[in-house]
Amino acid sequence: MPPPPLIDVKSIDTTILHDQEDIRRFIPHRYEMLLLDAIVKMDTNEHLIIGYRDIREDEFWCRGHMPGYPIFPGVLMCEAAAQMVCYYVKKNGVTADLLGLGGLEDVRFRRTVRPNDRLILVGRGTRVAKRQSIFDTQGFVNGEMAFEAKIIGIPIPGQESLTV
Repeated sequence: MPPPPLIDVKSIDTTILHDQEDIRRFIPHRYEMLLLDAIVKMDTNEHLIIGYRDIREDEFWCRGHMPGYPIFPGVLMCEAAAQMVCYYVKKNGVTADLLGLGGLEDVRFRRTVRPNDRLILVGRGTRVAKRQSIFDTQGFVNGEMAFEAKIIGIPIPGQESLTV
């Protein structure tokens, strides 16, 4: 049984607050590894961030995962959520360093995500600090939970110049 959603999914407004151009100013991911299309909500009092990824038919993984029935890999769902967490931490000046993936806990995949789906990503920080940030994250497609994961971010010193 899935946990309760971090927020009421039906209440999410997907009007873009921060687009990919702004996202690229804070995280170094580029080309096929930039897995975050937009940020639609950021609440620093609640440490809440919401973004999305539109899954396209021409993405690099479609041909091989799985031929004839492409499924967005779970590891890429987690990566998209981790990029969103990194964006939150960097945008809000918690650290000047790149936030690296320090770990994943309590990861569960609950439904497939396929081309033409919009994966809504929700993250809520339970610890947001310079040395370590921890976010509970969830992903939704059409109001259904697709995955959940606790993402642990740690700074990678000296990498602040990667974000241009």
